Amino acid sequence: MEINEKYKWDLSALFISDDAWEQAYSDVQKSTASIEKFKGRLLESPEVLLEAIQVSEQIERKLSDVSVYAHLKNDENTKASHYQGLYSRAESLVVHVSESMAFFVPEIMAADQKLVDQFISEHKGLEVYKHFFENLYRNKPHVRSEEIEMILAQMDEISSAPHNAYSMLLNADMSFEPVMDSEGVEHKITNGSYIPLMMSQDRTLRKNTFERYYKSYEAHINTIASLMQSEVKKNIFNSRVRGYASAREAALFGGNIPLSVPDKLIEAVNEALPAFHKYMKLRKEVMGLTELHLYDLYNPMIKEIDFKVTYDEAVSHVKEAVKPLGESYVKMMSQAFDERWIDVYETEGKRSGAYSSGTYDSKPYILLNHKDNVDSMFTLIHELGHSMHTYLSSQHQPYVYANYSIFVAEVASTTNEALLNAYLMETLEDESQKKYILNHYLEQFRGTIFRQTMFAEFERDIHAHVEAGGALTADYLCDHYLALNKKYFGEDVFIDEQIKYEWARIPHMYYNFYVYQYATGFSAAVALADQILTGGEAAVKKYLNFLSSGSKAYPIEVLRAAGADMETEKPVKNALSVFEKTVEAFSQLI
Repeated sequence: MEINEKYKWDLSALFISDDAWEQAYSDVQKSTASIEKFKGRLLESPEVLLEAIQVSEQIERKLSDVSVYAHLKNDENTKASHYQGLYSRAESLVVHVSESMAFFVPEIMAADQKLVDQFISEHKGLEVYKHFFENLYRNKPHVRSEEIEMILAQMDEISSAPHNAYSMLLNADMSFEPVMDSEGVEHKITNGSYIPLMMSQDRTLRKNTFERYYKSYEAHINTIASLMQSEVKKNIFNSRVRGYASAREAALFGGNIPLSVPDKLIEAVNEALPAFHKYMKLRKEVMGLTELHLYDLYNPMIKEIDFKVTYDEAVSHVKEAVKPLGESYVKMMSQAFDERWIDVYETEGKRSGAYSSGTYDSKPYILLNHKDNVDSMFTLIHELGHSMHTYLSSQHQPYVYANYSIFVAEVASTTNEALLNAYLMETLEDESQKKYILNHYLEQFRGTIFRQTMFAEFERDIHAHVEAGGALTADYLCDHYLALNKKYFGEDVFIDEQIKYEWARIPHMYYNFYVYQYATGFSAAVALADQILTGGEAAVKKYLNFLSSGSKAYPIEVLRAAGADMETEKPVKNALSVFEKTVEAFSQLI
């Protein structure tokens, strides 16, 4: 079926053509000479330091355009060899630029911070970089010599190999045999169709899909285990080279996040597992099952309801849901639809999942694989949250602070989801649809707080296992993951053996301690959405300031200013309390 152009992203704002990309690629390649002339001279004077920073930023901005265009075009069709080539060349260019700039940080670090502070006081143009330099010197114990930094820069291209190989296996090479439903109708399985099939009311189809889907992962499990071990060893190697106590400390250090934050999350969620087990027992009772299997968990408890949501209907709901954030926010967000920031529908070879990606000078583009259901509507508003965070930070911050930490990256997206949930509960007239949304809200807790924390615990454990001298064999990974599922889901869920392969289908396992932030972000979002809906204009202003702050301060500080202090247990425990209350409310309705 031919897809209307309005449902495809327009990348011409990045590059009008591949030829324009080639020209930019060449320009960046040649421009590295302009930064190398500063080698050995960075701290010659405030003027020289400022000029060097400005030249490096110009190169980085153009490089970002080149890199992002290549990855977006590659993700449109991962089978297209031309864009595979562009993506590979862009990665090589990133390494080339990193090599040319490898002297930059060590040269500054070799000087006393007092000299840089003096330069800042003497030259107004350097004032904006005050926090940047403070953060830079915070990293001083972990910066190596120029020679080692250059070697590490060369390693960047190799470092992405496990994830790239995994992505190609998952999106381009792996295939799934079709499955039959209870009436003998055949269904095609893809990574994009798996969850919609698992949401089916046809239990035979769910069971067959679950078993057939993981059969394909089982067939590749030794390869994926090898890739996972390479990824973990890479993280550990990088942490040890830079003098961190662990890979986890290295991953959190960049955002200045205390190790206590993910530790408190895992501890709090483990303490709340009895409430989660109660929800599983309720689900089993409501579904009328003698055995609740893992392939039953995506199926809505509210059955036989017509709740199809087309993409255009989802857009309409999303615009209404964010109205509490003010007219200007709605107007800015509407550009995503009017200017074609979004690639909406699944096509052959297209990367699975969804994301928001862009550069300081481009639109914040969104990749979707939209299905006409409630989940896809929530995915749309989720990715729009990311894009608006990026858009507002780029609008209000200089380049040096435009990117925000991954610690806060999931807050705007999940706040948007909470606003959509509140809007639907207020406006839907059909009681069964309201129950469906309440069920969906509980599933957000299951998928975002409990499931992502389980992933975080798995990720923490496998890194610690290797750091202690262990090996990540397929058996170890599968057995440990199976044990975590048994602990998290409790005795009222039948833990199907195939679930031990699920870790192998989670691309975020290659994101270096990213997953815990979905849970902390969701917890913060529960608090912020409540403040937006009840706190009036002042709360909205604080939230929009948060979206506009980028990385001008450390993420913990930026989030605290918005109204969520993640160094305390309050946001996570508050979210878990909301979960318990929602379980109780749902049980009363049923």
